[in-house]
Amino acid sequence: MTKPEDLVRALPEIVGRDMFDALVIRTDFSDDESWNAVVGEMRRPYGPSGEFPASVQVVDAPAWSGATADEVLAAVDEDEYLSVVFLADRHTMQSPARALLALTTIWEDEGDLDPVYYQELIESPEPREFRAAPATVHSVHVNLALGNMGFAEFAAAASAEPDQVLPPF
Repeated sequence: MTKPEDLVRALPEIVGRDMFDALVIRTDFSDDESWNAVVGEMRRPYGPSGEFPASVQVVDAPAWSGATADEVLAAVDEDEYLSVVFLADRHTMQSPARALLALTTIWEDEGDLDPVYYQELIESPEPREFRAAPATVHSVHVNLALGNMGFAEFAAAASAEPDQVLPPF
């Protein structure tokens, strides 16, 4: 995956995020009821018995309205501890599952890859995104932050679901 270039829109800096906080950015402001339901699901404790407290930083500012995935990725690029960001976009607000868009923040500059060794990666880049139920945000974020799983593993699990949404696990 290559980093997007020539982005014009400057979005506000995100400050105060703890490295263990999942980052969720609201980019669609069309349905407050759906948004409140998403936030409620994310703030519930998670884990097999609900033993882990919710740790999420929610960005709910109109300046992010309509921001594209590329714009968001460019805005969070300086956070070296962030491996995934979740967007509450129009699809989130309109879908029954309220599925968030999970975006990897890890960039592969294909120009720097040696084609002899990385031809498969160049021809079939890692997935950039997948949809995830709000209740999975913490598990995805923590497992990626700790290196227990890779983004591609979560994307593959989501694509194997009938609705293409990673369910809670």
